[in-house]
Amino acid sequence: MLALLAATPALPLDEAGNYVAGAYVVFLALIVVYVAIMAAKLQRIERELSELAGFAEQRNREQAAAGHEEAARV
Repeated sequence: MLALLAATPALPLDEAGNYVAGAYVVFLALIVVYVAIMAAKLQRIERELSELAGFAEQRNREQAAAGHEEAARV
């Protein structure tokens, strides 16, 4: 019985090719979805970072203006 199981493949080769192709398609689809999710996250992070940089620049300008006004009073 073991010799018979070892000699025959689990699936006939003509059917196994379809499953292998299907597995590759599913794997490729998962990779594409993963890359799309990572691209969306990166875009969101870049947008938030540029917004924070704008806030920091605005704060620096306000502090510089306040320091300049204070120096003019003295």
